[in-house]
Amino acid sequence: MVFTFGIEEEFLLMDTRTGFPTGARAARRALAYPRHSGFSTSAELLDAQVESSTRVCTTRREALDALLGFRSRLAEAAAAAGVLVAATGAAPRIPDSPPVINSSARYRRMGSLAGAVAHEQYVNGTHIHVGIPSRDVGVRVLNGLRPWLALLGAVAANSPYWRGQDSSFASWRMVHYRRWSVQGCPPVFADAEDYARRLAGLLATDVVPDAGHVGWAARLSENFPTVEVRIADAQLQAQDSLLLAVLVRALVDKLASVPTAGPAAGRAADPELLDVGLWQAARFGMGGNLVSHPGGSVPAAEHLAALLDFVGPALDDAGDGDFVAAGISRLLAAGTGAEQQRTAFRSGGYTELADLYTRSLTAE
Repeated sequence: MVFTFGIEEEFLLMDTRTGFPTGARAARRALAYPRHSGFSTSAELLDAQVESSTRVCTTRREALDALLGFRSRLAEAAAAAGVLVAATGAAPRIPDSPPVINSSARYRRMGSLAGAVAHEQYVNGTHIHVGIPSRDVGVRVLNGLRPWLALLGAVAANSPYWRGQDSSFASWRMVHYRRWSVQGCPPVFADAEDYARRLAGLLATDVVPDAGHVGWAARLSENFPTVEVRIADAQLQAQDSLLLAVLVRALVDKLASVPTAGPAAGRAADPELLDVGLWQAARFGMGGNLVSHPGGSVPAAEHLAALLDFVGPALDDAGDGDFVAAGISRLLAAGTGAEQQRTAFRSGGYTELADLYTRSLTAE
């Protein structure tokens, strides 16, 4: 079985002079067309954010064409409007005043509910959807994903700067998300009925207005027959997003076929260890240790090697083995997005950081 997938990317529009996020309505108008053959675009919570979604993809080529198609279109629109596009997990600079919330009724409600949390939602993610045959299979996959989510977050870490300084975290976005009402690793579910019951319980409160507000690092989509992995920061390059997507697809493929019992299904993954593992991944990225299963810390590269061993057959079956091997080699040589941002800043301050954003946006 070939698992289909899709990729959502979020971007930040920034003032080229101040480095602050900007609404840039001219750029948004240039992007406001119904649908391209490979991708669609939509608004996000803040007026300074733009989101794209690929179509349902079967091959890497389809996905890469869609990602680069949108990124090229966004770069053109931004250049015409005189603004900078930043594919970063967090804005390196933000103003002291509250942001402009998107005008949709849903986002207005979210902004009112979240208050100061929403006022600092200058963060962007990469969300990977993988098609599943049923929600029961999806629950099995969710349970099995839990021990790997922190590692995926570490690989994708790309938000070291916040309020004009180095946060000391590889992913400040992951830290920020801990402040929302429902976040972190999803709990273990018995089956799809259990998932639906517990989701209904959250929606019955007055602080979870809809299913889209459930911010688990992985969840079942309510709009598509997919598992949605939401742990990753926005990625500098389209190839980085694609690498994450094929890794997640291979994980879903592997986990969909394992029994519901045993470590691979995540039953022995203690929630407190998974929670501290997310913090550890946010703090150190791939530059330190990560919590392993069932406990203790191991070097991040060792944990990544264990993931590659686990999903290796699924990667080979999909024809992705060589691509992932090359992508991991590139990652380990160049560093995560967070490391590349720090290198750029040390080289030339904000000017070089902005140049990195621009170079990376449409890089193939």
